[in-house]
Amino acid sequence: MTQKSASLLDWKIVRPAIRDSFKKLNPRLMIKNPVMFVTMVGAALTTAGIFTAEKSLRGFVIQLAIWLWFTVLFANFAEAVAEGRGKAQAASLRKARKETVARRIRNG
Repeated sequence: MTQKSASLLDWKIVRPAIRDSFKKLNPRLMIKNPVMFVTMVGAALTTAGIFTAEKSLRGFVIQLAIWLWFTVLFANFAEAVAEGRGKAQAASLRKARKETVARRIRNG
């Protein structure tokens, strides 16, 4: 029996992962990962700082905010993809268990 290997970025996993990466921006979920929570707070403060920054520094602050938000969203996306792949593997194992036929050998 040959089994088709799922690609790393299968759309059945990527689509929900994109949606979940934004859902995971909820602070109640982000607090479970302190490093990313601090990064998200920094991104929010930097975004707010765009409006108070001096005109000469505004471009730098905007770039910094974009990179921080990108970091948070990419981390959430990577986590969601890993969760999706894990769920897909578990479903595959459950399916294989139901389809597997065992044969008993009698007398040696």
